[in-house]
Amino acid sequence: MRLLVVEDDVKMASLLKRGLEREGHAVDLADSGPQAIWAGTEFSYDAVVLDTMIPEPDGFEVCRRIRQAGRWMPVIMLTARDRIEDRVRGLDAGADDYLAKPFSFAELNARLRALLRREARERPAILRAGDLRLDPASRAVSRAGTPIALSTKEFALLELLMRRKDEVLSRTDILEHVWDFAYDGTSNVVDVYIRYVREKVDRPFDCESIETVRGAGYRLRVDRSSTR
Repeated sequence: MRLLVVEDDVKMASLLKRGLEREGHAVDLADSGPQAIWAGTEFSYDAVVLDTMIPEPDGFEVCRRIRQAGRWMPVIMLTARDRIEDRVRGLDAGADDYLAKPFSFAELNARLRALLRREARERPAILRAGDLRLDPASRAVSRAGTPIALSTKEFALLELLMRRKDEVLSRTDILEHVWDFAYDGTSNVVDVYIRYVREKVDRPFDCESIETVRGAGYRLRVDRSSTR
């Protein structure tokens, strides 16, 4: 999933970015209020990790403005202060959760997973498409009960396709959510990874669930995700 991390401490931002990328997320960084508001309202993120004490406007105001712009992705606020007043202020600004520093990275990941599945219809705990099953928490994938081993990026790509099944995703959509905004690698990386995923989740099972939509991109078709 594509995340926005708003943190002005360079060391902390780097640690968060590396840790979240190891979990398979694409991560963009912002280090000030204006930059965070711009990114949070211009791009489609799956969640935001937002430090409260950033150069003005602070994290509370950033969250408020993102909500005013009609952006409703989950927001988890980070703070060095654990006063009840600050937590109330963050929740009132539109945050979904609050985590005091110092925190364990395992807890941050668990809270992010909980936020991403809060709306049952759009973010179920287990993703399914026909006989294809993906568990974001345990990072397990199977088809018709047979486990499938995927790399970190392959898993992230399949998760995106399954969360937005039957929706055509352009190469740019996929690149921004599975890699990140600043990716400067080869231009055909999406096509390469689509092929990798097909080789693991479709071809061994005689399926054609991942469809190429000529001139538009790719989609995971539920009605084509079972064995022919």
